[in-house]
Amino acid sequence: MKKVIVFAGVIVLLVIVYNLFAFTVDETKKAAVLRFGEIVRVIEKPGLYFKIPFINNVVYLEDRVLNYDIQPRDILTADQKRLTIDNYAIWRVGAPKTFIETNAGSLINAQIRIDDIVYSDLRDVLAKHTLDEIVSAKRLEYLREVTLLSYDKLAVFGIDLIDVRIKRADLPTEIEQAVFSRMRSERERIAAQLRAEGDETSKQMTSNADKERVIIFAEADKQAEMVKGDGDAQALEIYADAYNQDPEFYRFWRTLESYKTALQGGASIVLSTDSDYLRFLENMAGEPAD
Repeated sequence: MKKVIVFAGVIVLLVIVYNLFAFTVDETKKAAVLRFGEIVRVIEKPGLYFKIPFINNVVYLEDRVLNYDIQPRDILTADQKRLTIDNYAIWRVGAPKTFIETNAGSLINAQIRIDDIVYSDLRDVLAKHTLDEIVSAKRLEYLREVTLLSYDKLAVFGIDLIDVRIKRADLPTEIEQAVFSRMRSERERIAAQLRAEGDETSKQMTSNADKERVIIFAEADKQAEMVKGDGDAQALEIYADAYNQDPEFYRFWRTLESYKTALQGGASIVLSTDSDYLRFLENMAGEPAD
């Protein structure tokens, strides 16, 4: 039993000695060894290290890339439009010694500096451009400019700024409604203009179609009259040829045609006493003409 107690005591003593004389730094951290508040060593590689107990103090810093959401704020564009910018910054601890001395090793203090400096540069850069330019693809150029401006200012505090991005750029609610109404009015105006142009095009097409129809009918009537005239001319020519070949027969045939036409439907006719037609009728009735 005593051996167990002694073994446990040794283990506890070793743990205490280890904690007093040694410390570890993993791959996600950096460490600074302070002696009475003054930095005597900066450790940037992971591993096991030793310190003087009660004299040295170890401060750990994040070695990973960090993302800080900057509080949304309003900016004024070059065309006097107010935008609410919601952006974020990607950063990491650059110089551990400078970071500890200027920010007391606190991430919160570092974020406050990032907030102030990045917003100030973002406001100054975007204020030189219009709303349409800011919401276009050109905003990437403006954000690179902001990153370069803020990089040098934050490097003084041991902060390595990697990038600045905009998540959202919104108009204030009251302006948003006004812009929406104006956009809706513009779309309605364009729609009305397109409908008017469509109606005009439709009327023009209908008018052209009616014009072509009239021209086609007129051309058809013209062709019909020409064909009819040619037919009549040919008929007259045939009649003339027939008449010239045997005038007596032609006159006889025309007389028969007139009889057929005149006697249809019980028609009444008045004839003179010397009419050949009357003689023909009397002969048909068997009565001699006077």
